[in-house]
Formats: sequence, C-alpha cells, structure tokens
Amino acid sequence: MMQTTYTINVNGTLMDLATPRVMGIVNVTPDSFFAGSRTRTEADIARRVEQLVAEGADILDVGGYSSRPGADDVSPEEERERLRLGLGVIRRVAPEAVVSVDTFRADVARMCVEEYGAALVNDISGGELDAEMFPTVARLGVPYVLMHMQGTPQTMQDRPLYNNVLRDVFLYFARKVQQLRDLGQKDILLDPGFGFGKTLEDNYALLAHLEEFSSVFGLPVLVGVSRKSMITRLLGVTPAEALNGTTVLNTLCLQKGVSILRVHDVRPAVEAVRLVQAMQAH
Repeated sequence: MMQTTYTINVNGTLMDLATPRVMGIVNVTPDSFFAGSRTRTEADIARRVEQLVAEGADILDVGGYSSRPGADDVSPEEERERLRLGLGVIRRVAPEAVVSVDTFRADVARMCVEEYGAALVNDISGGELDAEMFPTVARLGVPYVLMHMQGTPQTMQDRPLYNNVLRDVFLYFARKVQQLRDLGQKDILLDPGFGFGKTLEDNYALLAHLEEFSSVFGLPVLVGVSRKSMITRLLGVTPAEALNGTTVLNTLCLQKGVSILRVHDVRPAVEAVRLVQAMQAH
C-alpha cells in the first residue's frame, strides 16, 4: 500500500509524514506496564531521552499518568509534577526535540504546551475524560492525537463489548472529528487505541482493516502496539520478551499506511520504516 502524504504543523514547521515517523515513549511514571520504559530520576530521564534521540526518534511522547489496564489514578498535581520533571530534562538534554505530551487533562496539556513548548497533545480518552480538552487544543493550535478508548484505564479491560468493533470505532471518530473541526482544530491524527477497551479479537479486527482509517477520514494514523497484551497474550510471552512481536506488527502497520509508530524501542522501528520504504519504492 502506498503512503498517503500528510503534513502536520509542529511548532510552526511542517512535519512531512510521507516517511512514517517514530515516536519514542518517555514514561515519567513508577508503574507503566513495561518496566523497561519507566524513568523516575533526572538521570534516568536524561539517559532515556539521549538513547531515543540517538536511535532516531522523530518525536518524544512524555507521559506522567500510566494508562495500563487497572492503573492507579494519579492526581492532576502529581501528573503536573512528573511532567515538569520530564519536560525540564528534555529541554536541557535535547532542546531541539519535538515533544508530544500524553495526557487527557486539558489544563495539564495547556501547561506543557505554553510552559515547555510541547508540540502535540496525545489524548488516550478522545476528550471523554475532560470536556475542556477539545476547546483547549483548538485554542493552542497544536496537532491532536484522537484515540479511541472504551471506559477508563481503571475499567477498560473489565468487559469490552461492541456491536461491531470496526463500525463502532469509525462512528466514534466521525463524531469526534466533526466536533474538533467545528472548534477550528486543524491537525488531527487518529489512533484506534489498540488494547484500550478491546478484546484480543477486537485488536486484530482493527489491525486487519487499519488502512481504512486514513482512506475514510483522510487523516494520518498513529498506532501504539509496542509490547502490548495483543502480542504477549497471543504468543505467551512477557512484555520484556515482546520486541520481536512488536516489530512484526509495526511492519504490518507500515504496510497498511500508518504515519506514526509509538514505540518503546526506537531503533527497531526506525529500521522497519527504512526496510518497508525500500520495498514500497518499487
């Protein structure tokens, strides 16, 4: 499948998504599901950021609220403190890095954009958990990652249920994209939300039809399958053993026209992009 050309406005510069981009995960949390991605101290964060940049990350996605199934709730104050720490280190270690903030709280997103120059807002809740999120990102004028999640991080994997998962997610995006457009939001990226209120079968049904999201909505697609349960449960491995499965799924996603891969392991994803692009050039 050929890559459709999209661009997004990142801090006043157009980022071309004709070559898929790799978003490296920086978790400023004590409890993210993949222990290898957790960073708590300034030294930990600095090492992580330097590694991701050296391996070729195009975007750093910084989160202070673990969204793994059943994760503890984190107060807005605690989330802010974690992000201040993480973003402060990034600004010192990698001042040129394009930063995305992973939050569902509008005031937290605003702080990160206005005080630390975050260039994107990545919202796992699609505006469902904070009614102010859509108006806030539209005012800030930053690209917004609209993700689909059924329930909350605390409840999403209790009993996910859909009439038809593909149709239900499509209808959700149609409604949300229209709400954002009505507010004047320019750059929107779609994330089907693998593992967020989905059964194993739901995840693979969405993966099988992934190319339809960009073709139907005319918007770039971001995916995060890195080391998730759709790999570990199917293969009977731990998140620490799921890099090979992650690379396989990332490769399939690239063949289905995805614009951004959100990953724990940047170098394998960058290599997958180069290899798939070499094939698609013929």
